[in-house]
Amino acid sequence: MADLALIRRVHVKRREGLGSSVSGVHPVVGRVLSARGAATVPDYSLAKLLPPTLGGLEAACEILEEAIRGDQRIVVVGDFDADGATGTALAVRGLKALGAADVHWRVPDRFRHGYGLGPTLVGELTDLRPDLVLTVDQGVSSHEGVAMAREAGMRVIVTDHHLPGDCLPPADAIVNPNLSGERFGSTALAGVGVVFYLLMALRSHLRERGRFGAGREPRLDQWLDLVALGTVADLVPLDENNRRLVQQGLLRIRAGRCLAGIRALLEVAGRNLRHVDASDMGFAAGPRLNAAGRLEDMGVGIRCLLADSESEAVELAARLDALNRERQSLQADMQEAAEAQAQELAERIEGDLQGLCVFDSEWHQGVVGLVAGRLVERLQRPVIAFAPAESGGSELKGSGRSPSGVHMRDLLVEIDARHPGLIERFGGHARAAGLSLPEARLDAFRQAFDEALSERVFEPDIVHSDGALSAEELSLETATALAEAGPWGQAWPEPLFDGRFRICERRVVGSHHLKLRLEPEGGGPVLDAIAFGAGSLCHRELPDPMGVVYELDINRWQGRVIPQMRIRYLIDSLEG
Repeated sequence: MADLALIRRVHVKRREGLGSSVSGVHPVVGRVLSARGAATVPDYSLAKLLPPTLGGLEAACEILEEAIRGDQRIVVVGDFDADGATGTALAVRGLKALGAADVHWRVPDRFRHGYGLGPTLVGELTDLRPDLVLTVDQGVSSHEGVAMAREAGMRVIVTDHHLPGDCLPPADAIVNPNLSGERFGSTALAGVGVVFYLLMALRSHLRERGRFGAGREPRLDQWLDLVALGTVADLVPLDENNRRLVQQGLLRIRAGRCLAGIRALLEVAGRNLRHVDASDMGFAAGPRLNAAGRLEDMGVGIRCLLADSESEAVELAARLDALNRERQSLQADMQEAAEAQAQELAERIEGDLQGLCVFDSEWHQGVVGLVAGRLVERLQRPVIAFAPAESGGSELKGSGRSPSGVHMRDLLVEIDARHPGLIERFGGHARAAGLSLPEARLDAFRQAFDEALSERVFEPDIVHSDGALSAEELSLETATALAEAGPWGQAWPEPLFDGRFRICERRVVGSHHLKLRLEPEGGGPVLDAIAFGAGSLCHRELPDPMGVVYELDINRWQGRVIPQMRIRYLIDSLEG
């Protein structure tokens, strides 16, 4: 039967390179960096930032200079997620600071317009009579919308970071680190990162043409808090250049030099700005922005990021927080129903589930991706969650998520090739994809989905660990050193450690979190530990000593600052 436990049992493999250590830092940090392939301590100073050499920048800057010089109307068209919102706010703020006098913005509605610069959205833009449209975090697949805008007399600059198709839209300029033949040193830029590089290039372009008087050239690093938030929230790989952008943004937030909207988002989530890290951007600020795009209108989030007054930012952040609570409630109800469907299916079959399609006529289209993602965390199998399309009728919108061993978009390509016409539309990438199909075809799709997955061999569920910590290393000093060595995130993973611990105490806190006091099996300090969302395990039989994989965090509570283990997995077997 499939395992739907709140804390997964996993096969643990210790990372290679743990036998060596980068010098000049805390020994545990040195081992962690070495295991990630670093030979020296990374330099996250802005002086080391990759220069703006992206293809398409020169053409984009020529067009933007002409628009600025002629007081032309520029409309920034973003996307309805946190990356799109931060990128839109950055583009609007940056263009105005660089001399653009007539800048507006629009964002597609997830339900009315769908993704990208589509024809419906372009039709609505005509009322604004833009001279120039600048896309943010989208556009490289918007062939029809770009062509329609050009035919209406608008020039179009596309800035995007998503993989292009076989042909490109007929834009006046395209800036995308993932275009074929692109030589820029980082393909991992988020949409907001691409905008930051466009602004860097434009500032240099205008400087060379004498557009700035003495002391009037704007600083762009003042908006690195936006870049940090969008980059972390979009889960792009944190290569060294992205880590540099994120770290510089975090340093500005901690120093109190951040936008009113980002301050308000973090404070409404109960975060202390002095200690903000990348996880706060991903799990506190990001979801509150994304809630607007999922349930209402991402315009609320963009206005929050564009607010200059503290009072306006606080008011909009409170609205985003309320939307996020509504999203959490919806998701909890949907999650419960989805897990019941998964459990029912698991009880009907022999062995483990290969994959799962879930659907409920009461589900919300904007939240199904989160439901699918949570099921993937539990099952480590591909999951597609369907909801009725917001437009009504019999169409279903599906959102798929997959573990690392399955390329979700390629899986849909395979199903579409085998069963032409079964899927109406689909798109996405390795770990996430979306699709549409009539409800009458859902059972046929489930069968095709199961058929495609039945031919795959799933590897054991492996989690990589940074090894064990000694009793002396289970300390606040170690936890602080690890936090300061960040940012950690996608493709530069948060340090995880393994060990066996005796359970001294356990209880439920916050209604559904499991709080423990653990002592190392061989003796040592008794540490606080928490397993979020696992309160139901409190009264179940647990192994004692218990093998766990955990993060070593810092818990700041009511003036106390102590190390805390955050339990991520139970150890099924250990290699290395």
